[in-house]
Amino acid sequence: MKTMSNIQKDVQQAIDQLVDSGAERGIQVAAYKRGELVVDAVAGIADPLTGRPVQADTPFYNFSIVKGAAATLAHMLVERGMFGYDTPLVELWPEFGAHGKQKVTVRQVLNHSAGVPAIPMTTTPEDLCDWDKMCASIADSEPWWEAGTKVGYHAYTFGYLVGEIVRRATGKPISQVLLEEVAGPLGVGDELYFGMPKSEQGRLATLEDAESEAGPMAEMPPDLPMFKAGPMSLMPTATLGNRADILGADIPAGGKTSARAIARMYAALLGEVDGIRLISADRLREATALSMSGTDAIFGMPTKWALGYAIGGLGTPNDSDTVFGVGGAGGSFACADTASGVTFAVTKNRLTSDFKAASQLSQLVTDALAKS
Repeated sequence: MKTMSNIQKDVQQAIDQLVDSGAERGIQVAAYKRGELVVDAVAGIADPLTGRPVQADTPFYNFSIVKGAAATLAHMLVERGMFGYDTPLVELWPEFGAHGKQKVTVRQVLNHSAGVPAIPMTTTPEDLCDWDKMCASIADSEPWWEAGTKVGYHAYTFGYLVGEIVRRATGKPISQVLLEEVAGPLGVGDELYFGMPKSEQGRLATLEDAESEAGPMAEMPPDLPMFKAGPMSLMPTATLGNRADILGADIPAGGKTSARAIARMYAALLGEVDGIRLISADRLREATALSMSGTDAIFGMPTKWALGYAIGGLGTPNDSDTVFGVGGAGGSFACADTASGVTFAVTKNRLTSDFKAASQLSQLVTDALAKS
């Protein structure tokens, strides 16, 4: 049987090798098992210009993996009775009903079947940072399909949709709700963000595109509907992800986090972490059950969604319908397994087009913890 110290050592050796080989620049891996932090490993450089090393509390802009935090807030508010999964958005956000969208529900937003995956092709990075402008644009958009009839990844719109639901229900920006309800209580208020104050951005890892690639979308076919769902200039790249205005804005389709902070959030979904549990066991079952599946209408691949979390792991033999989480463009990943009680996260600053490193590390951690 492996001890926890041996698991930590094995993960450390693996990520040191990834950095030494040049495959990764800076990387964090964290895992919890039944509420206890069992892996917290870091390697490499956060900022090549200064040589600043990655620390355990270094936040990384991981793009979509923080969608999991946006979904978590929605579940917490449903549990408090502030709205229901089958509440039409127009009850909270009347303007959203334009062009026949009156029946779109919170559930359909969370399971990516709402039918509004697109932002205008004229959207600029500055527009992304303008909350009211983006929400008004999405509210006035025409649906691509009847809500609930197809599943398709709502890459940018998911964040604004969930964020505006949260704002209308609470009267607060989603960043404030994240701090007050999740990050603060879990003791990671300085590691888990949507919009990150400019005064804190010096602690971030600096993103870089993998040298052999044009960014994490490089290998995708040019005729994918995804490329009609927003301008190419807003695809996740290091240039976009290092902009101070993008980092500071609430764009809750993505966010900034350390591996241990997002792994801790998932651990507090599965059960108590230092006395904090974010949602009840009954709510967890409903939130993580299969809600929509099929061929993704935007990306064209098979997909399975619970309410705000993708179902399944990283293409490893341990893939299971008990695993739920969200991956991020560039190769970061965070998830939890309701069967094993394990949560896992990898964050990194070299943006690759695959999840190869995260998959290998996930397999290593899963196998080791199964023997511990």
